[in-house]
Amino acid sequence: MKKTLTTYDIAHELLQDENANWSYNGAFALARYFDDYEQETGEELELDVVAIRCDFNEYASLVDWATDYFTQWRGDLNIDEDLEEGDEEIDEAIRSYIQDNGQLVEFDGGIIVSSF
Repeated sequence: MKKTLTTYDIAHELLQDENANWSYNGAFALARYFDDYEQETGEELELDVVAIRCDFNEYASLVDWATDYFTQWRGDLNIDEDLEEGDEEIDEAIRSYIQDNGQLVEFDGGIIVSSF
């Protein structure tokens, strides 16, 4: 027996996971991401909040992710040291790296990145 979940249901389940620390906007962005994935691929997913918590992390910004993921993120991503944080070139370099190596979910207030 299967139960079809709405985007709201998925976000609600994600927010109930006390070990995940999803923001409200992040949980809904991730729920929409999974809903879109199902529609685009035709593959039916099973909701496993523990697996999602282990496979995805939320960050306030692309630079926050890079700082957490790399010790020397500018050098590792070949970003000019003269560029200042907030420069679109920095965000684009980080965005491209993530998209080449995993999944990126951007939303108002932050990002969610798959572990890789």
